[in-house]
Amino acid sequence: MTETVAVTGGSGRVGGHVLAHLNDAGYRTVNLSRGGRDEERADAYIAADLLDAGEVYGAVARSDADAVVHLGMVPTPDRTPGYRTYESNVMTTYHVLEAAGELGVDTVALASSFSAIGGGFEPDSITVDYLPVDESHRLTPSNPYGMGKQALELAADGFARRDEGAPRTITSLRFPWVVDDDLARETFVEADRSLAALRDSRHFHTQRNTLFSYVHATDAASLVRRAVEASFDGHERVWVSAPDTSAETPSADLVAELFPDAECRESLASGDPYAALVDTSKAERLFDWEPTWRWRDAG
Repeated sequence: MTETVAVTGGSGRVGGHVLAHLNDAGYRTVNLSRGGRDEERADAYIAADLLDAGEVYGAVARSDADAVVHLGMVPTPDRTPGYRTYESNVMTTYHVLEAAGELGVDTVALASSFSAIGGGFEPDSITVDYLPVDESHRLTPSNPYGMGKQALELAADGFARRDEGAPRTITSLRFPWVVDDDLARETFVEADRSLAALRDSRHFHTQRNTLFSYVHATDAASLVRRAVEASFDGHERVWVSAPDTSAETPSADLVAELFPDAECRESLASGDPYAALVDTSKAERLFDWEPTWRWRDAG
């Protein structure tokens, strides 16, 4: 039974929401971070350089954790050289999985990203074969951030093949942009989210390349908790998204205008005209999780 959860990067914005949610759910939490101490976020704090295998092993051992949530990676590729971005995604994940496996920690949840598919921060337009995208869609990343997210998932595959020295349950959560109430109000509620207005914004390329996906921090934290509580064998990739897009334009119009060559699958015709272009049904099947927060309801 999971009683203690160690969260790497718990001093970050998403990590703070995850720690608060786990605390409210009754778990003992340990924040593993290089950031400043913040004892109000978790029951314990352990400083660790996640790129140092020995420090990761020691921090996980000292935390006495039953599960690890690994969020402590470079959040965007624009602040560090490419090799540092790639290293942060891949090597920190390897160290966490290795330490967890050697120390008998059964469950690890990893922060993968929408960028693993070959979207997000790619300079070119995203390759979309069909919509909504699911876990079977091909991955075509070329930038260090996206390649690193794909590589961390491959590392998790490798650990899952081990007969010993590996966590039993590994989940790679492909997060889109995670918003809180303030970010959602500023970005969505108080802005013109029509396709015409989005085309004129400086963030249009990125929003198109993430299929106008997002998720609220409360839904993201809820899914992390369910991944911590899971007990399947092996490694599973899971898409994460709000139930709707971030655009005011209906989804069918977005697809016709921006992704005309993509096959539209039956699951896109859900009855919601603003349905997400990311299929989260696997998360529902695996974790009994469904996103509930929609920016349209926050005005």
